[in-house]
Amino acid sequence: MTQDQAVYSLHFALAKPLEWAAVGAAAAGLGAAFYGAWRAQIGQPRDMATIVGRWDDAAAAAGADAFLRGVLPELRRLDSAVMRPLLRPTTGAPPSRQGNYAFRRFTTPEADLPEFLDLCAAAWPGFEAAYDSQVIGLWRFDAAPGPGLVETLLLTRRPDLAMWERSKLPQGAAEATVRAALSRRYDLCLDTHVVTTTLLSAADRSDDARWT
Repeated sequence: MTQDQAVYSLHFALAKPLEWAAVGAAAAGLGAAFYGAWRAQIGQPRDMATIVGRWDDAAAAAGADAFLRGVLPELRRLDSAVMRPLLRPTTGAPPSRQGNYAFRRFTTPEADLPEFLDLCAAAWPGFEAAYDSQVIGLWRFDAAPGPGLVETLLLTRRPDLAMWERSKLPQGAAEATVRAALSRRYDLCLDTHVVTTTLLSAADRSDDARWT
């Protein structure tokens, strides 16, 4: 299946105290370019909203930062980046189900990227089947973290934090095979870190928990 050919923008919008929901709602002002907005769960400041836009070309994606500043409430900080799909997403359909969304960044030698992608493609079907989870997307950032290096972003959805833990502890041969591929991918990286979030733009239910 062919990956999506659009260009994506990633934004970390640090809202004023207790205004993350207002920032997430205002992000819909991106209109057709709006892909999703998430609130912090674990690993980010309480008032952080993560926003993703989907654009027709790199110039439009690069201008998303300025566009967002015009539609969002007053922020304490806005950090933005441009990225392009690798393997997924395959369409522009945005995520809509509430759950535990993990944003994981990887720094990998460019020479190891083909193996990295092969491991992803091999592991994802088993991962999704075993854990009632979905791989939303894998993107490569336009800006490299250093010579000969590539930075990627993986977005996955699990139904809840309990499944996050469960997915790290394989049970049975099939799950062990999936974990072996993901462990090899992990070992290829020079660095990786993850934060978890819930979906502000979910269509099924809102998240009102006090996570952080």
